[in-house]
Amino acid sequence: MNNISRFNPLDEAGEQTDSRRRGHPISRQLGARSIVLVGLMGAGKSTVGRRLAQTLKLPFRDADHEIEAAAGMTIPDIFAIHGEEHFRDGERRVITRLLQEGPMVLATGGGAFMNEETRRNITEHGISIWLKADLDVLMRRVRKRDTRPLLRNPDPEGTMRRLMEIRYPVYALADLTIDSHEAPHDRVVADIIKTLGRRFDQERQGSTE
Repeated sequence: MNNISRFNPLDEAGEQTDSRRRGHPISRQLGARSIVLVGLMGAGKSTVGRRLAQTLKLPFRDADHEIEAAAGMTIPDIFAIHGEEHFRDGERRVITRLLQEGPMVLATGGGAFMNEETRRNITEHGISIWLKADLDVLMRRVRKRDTRPLLRNPDPEGTMRRLMEIRYPVYALADLTIDSHEAPHDRVVADIIKTLGRRFDQERQGSTE
């Protein structure tokens, strides 16, 4: 039989994915679950997420970028034209879809974890990690880019304080918490991997008791 006729690109893609996941113990222990990064804007979810995905040899997806691709416009434009409620509904639907495509490292927007349905989906299909940062760290980072719709007001620092008061108790429901401090991102990635390793050790111990 002609070898070309037996070639299935889906099989090869699957073998490549399995090969990548065999490259790191954490990836193997994830199974079908995704690593889902949550936290406020400026916490480093996208930057840390990309490096984490590279280390674990997993796909990286940024929920905000996926929302913009689906809507055909930027997030600031979605807010300006359709409002925050419309954006949040699209955000919920996009994250639901992405969680079905795991395993991956998924960076979510700052408000995504506030949605109860999204939290349930993340619990079912992933391991949530809160990248926690102090106010001064967050403000230094977000001031570098004027692309945050919620901070486009006369008092962005006051807005950030209010967001911290409202969202931090909900972020604390995440499976794991990692400090996102002013340090090289590789150090934060190393902290995540070490913490995930301890988590999986506990899971294994629990299954043998």
